[in-house]
Amino acid sequence: MSRTLLQVRQLTTEFRTSRRTLTAVNGISFEIREGQTFALVGESGSGKSVTALSVIRLLPEAARLVSGSIHFEGRDLLALPEREMRDIRGSGISMIFQEPMTSLNPVVKVGKQITEVLMRHQSMSAKQARERALDLLDAVRIPQPSYTIDTYAHELSGGMKQRVMIAIALACKPRLLIADEPTTALDVTIQAQVLDLINDLQEQFGMAILFITHDLAVVKQVADHVAVMKEGVIVEQSSNEVFFSAPQHDYSWDLFAALPAMEKRGKPLLERNHGSHWPTAANAIQNDTLQVRDLAVYFPIRKGLFKRTVGHVKAVDGVSLEIPPGKTVALVGE
Repeated sequence: MSRTLLQVRQLTTEFRTSRRTLTAVNGISFEIREGQTFALVGESGSGKSVTALSVIRLLPEAARLVSGSIHFEGRDLLALPEREMRDIRGSGISMIFQEPMTSLNPVVKVGKQITEVLMRHQSMSAKQARERALDLLDAVRIPQPSYTIDTYAHELSGGMKQRVMIAIALACKPRLLIADEPTTALDVTIQAQVLDLINDLQEQFGMAILFITHDLAVVKQVADHVAVMKEGVIVEQSSNEVFFSAPQHDYSWDLFAALPAMEKRGKPLLERNHGSHWPTAANAIQNDTLQVRDLAVYFPIRKGLFKRTVGHVKAVDGVSLEIPPGKTVALVGE
């Protein structure tokens, strides 16, 4: 049996204001073994992300660790000075944050944000770090890495920003990866690619994962062990197989009941247009609320000292669509 990598015992974290104290995490205990994927599941506000931030000691100013212990590879993280904790973050424990918009530095190019991690934790030269950064951008399926490495975060889509965050988190091959809703902003095909990528790296380097999510489909796919969190408390823990075959807690059943169904709910109020003595009135309901014809949106690719345009990224290329009144049009794709 693999040894325990992370051990959390009776952890309690509070937020204090001038008016009241809120217990976000209330006496939780769990452990993660080497190479294991441990899923922490629950709705928004259940304390999942605060648990992750407690583990790496990156809590906001209003929060504090009240009691409990956190041991990583036998070391008491709560007893370490901040200097030693900085060494562990990135190389020993790394985290993919949920909101890349607020996690990436808006005034530093994305390549620099990757290379500074490599130079800090792996003592690479600037040239070596840049080459590794290009490999990482390619590994997380970012097109044209040689172009993207010199862009700023605001020049990228939300999904591209999240993939840059994943590249940063995986740069130093951490022994424990904390993934806080890492695929929420991605479409389903890219989500599958990212999950496969993380799984491949986990197998290659023996990396353990604390996977924080509300998506039970993702949990079913990636997790070895599942813990369900509600109002700051872990209400159920079990293996993946046991959890999905026989959940024990009522809240676990509530999560399954909340899964969306494929069937349409209800019936349309109007199914067809009946005859009328007034043709204009008869066809009024068929007039489109929105019409789009041959829409094209291109982003220039600039290179060289003078940033000349050498090509374009065709974000939208000749799209046409119509939306009738009272209808919902789903736009689906990668």
